[in-house]
Amino acid sequence: MAGNVIYRGPVTSGHQPRTSNKPVSGAYLPGSFVEETATALTQITTALGKLPMILGTADYKGQAVSDTYTSGDTGVAYHLEPGQVYQARMAAATYAKDAPLTIGASGRLTAATAETPVVAFFSDTPGAKAADALCDVVIANTYTVPAPAAG
Repeated sequence: MAGNVIYRGPVTSGHQPRTSNKPVSGAYLPGSFVEETATALTQITTALGKLPMILGTADYKGQAVSDTYTSGDTGVAYHLEPGQVYQARMAAATYAKDAPLTIGASGRLTAATAETPVVAFFSDTPGAKAADALCDVVIANTYTVPAPAAG
């Protein structure tokens, strides 16, 4: 359900999400996952041991969700809150409604597997998604998928 904003709400609550603004350390698309370092926003490829954030758009510059940041641009990243809805970039795969997701290659969400942190749940139209598709996700109260029981 592609839209023109990364933060999706709930917008009726009057809630304004908290953001961090720092230079991006690469050419990143809004909707990808980053972490905040002392000096920059850097793309991440795992949620393990990270404080993940979603890269938003620089609305003050008229940036669209399809416009890639240039390395060194000031990026806007959202601090994640459980229950909030965002559009996030997806890895190419087929996704089911409410499927648990983790962060994978290039800061894209992918299906969570055993012993990976779940950061969000798929909340868009189920089915096959192309790489970099923007899809609605609901932020999870992060937990780790348990390993299968030995038996």
